[in-house]
Amino acid sequence: MEKRDELYAGKAKSVYLTDNPDELILFFRDDTSAFDGERIEQLARKGEVNNKFNAFIMEKLAAAGIPTHFKSLLSPQESIVKKLDMLPVECVVRNIAAGSLCKRLGVQEGLDIEPPTFEFFLKNDELHDPMINEYHIRAFGWGTDKQIEAMQSLTFSVNQVLKALFAEAGLLLVDYKLEFGDFHGEMVLGDEFTPDGCRLWDAETRKKLDKDRFRQGLGGVVEAYEEVAHRLGVDLS
Repeated sequence: MEKRDELYAGKAKSVYLTDNPDELILFFRDDTSAFDGERIEQLARKGEVNNKFNAFIMEKLAAAGIPTHFKSLLSPQESIVKKLDMLPVECVVRNIAAGSLCKRLGVQEGLDIEPPTFEFFLKNDELHDPMINEYHIRAFGWGTDKQIEAMQSLTFSVNQVLKALFAEAGLLLVDYKLEFGDFHGEMVLGDEFTPDGCRLWDAETRKKLDKDRFRQGLGGVVEAYEEVAHRLGVDLS
């Protein structure tokens, strides 16, 4: 495979074109950001840990029948993925109250949410990723009724699979965000699933093992990611 020009650079990943029009290279950098990119630091090993973590999760989801863009690992920090026509929408499921939900609604952090909540957000850093609903998505052409239904269904299917997977490792899946895209008419899970985009707590102590360690200045960010990976059985060698 030939790696070509950079297509896009996000806060922690870069995407490159390849000689195959249907495939991209996803490069996980060591960058770590918070507050819409206002704070950025380099954390050694983070890119490699997230790349291998994401591959593990995507393979678990694919085995459960959830279509993903992941194809294979290419190098310690790179993966080959399908090229999707991404929707500018983030899908968020919350199993336990934390983060912005607590600020917006005044609920206590750690409150179990049953049934889980589902929220749409517009992927736009300049606007600080505002919350939207399906009417906005339809009205502004960000997605069709069929795509909205698929995103909701797939996001809850991911929740069912991963809540059980993390529970077996003594972890609570607090919340997470997903992004989807179209691949030749099929809605497919894109982007990544790593501790950068979800909240994970130890089931007994409720110790935070995700990017909140960076946001809140708790330290040990990569070490926490590695702990989660080891509990799940992710091969980081």
